[in-house]
Amino acid sequence: MVNYIWVGMIVIGIVYALFNGTMDLVNAAIFQGAKNAVTIAFGLISVLVFWLGLMRIAEKAGLLEALGKLCRPVVKKIFPEVPPDHPAMGYILSNTMANMFGLGNAATPLGIKAMEELKKLNDGKDTASRSMITFLAVNTSSITLIPTTVIAVRITYGSANPADIVMPTLMATIISAIGALLIDRYFYHKRKRKGGA
Repeated sequence: MVNYIWVGMIVIGIVYALFNGTMDLVNAAIFQGAKNAVTIAFGLISVLVFWLGLMRIAEKAGLLEALGKLCRPVVKKIFPEVPPDHPAMGYILSNTMANMFGLGNAATPLGIKAMEELKKLNDGKDTASRSMITFLAVNTSSITLIPTTVIAVRITYGSANPADIVMPTLMATIISAIGALLIDRYFYHKRKRKGGA
């Protein structure tokens, strides 16, 4: 459906430009947009390759495993239905670590695998389990220590200090993660009371 909306907007814009005599501006915007897309893509690729390489080194050195062990008690409290040795817990921890380092692109496949494993724990039902809902809330609002993608975009556009965004991002993501967990718990307990009544 969204594809039809985009196509409709593009067609309407081109037809309007034809009747308005501004087709040259549309052509210039198309080529400028394509140029900007390539510039941003190359900027993101270089930073993502760098951080993914660092993540690989950290993984080989055991740093990610150590961070995972450090976070495991907290994650076990957030996901009490997930057995500690279940593959879902490993994917949840890996996804959390990738999100903490601002590697959303690397975190996505880990998040998908975590959801698949959580679905297996839910006996393959199409209805989301408590853990699936909580994971979605935590994943969407995860704490970001280093917003690599934003830093990459700021570098691409010549920011004087691209890392200025680190502290505000950290504070905002901590608040959003706490908010997501509070809302998740509120609705869980509200639903539980309703079901028990």
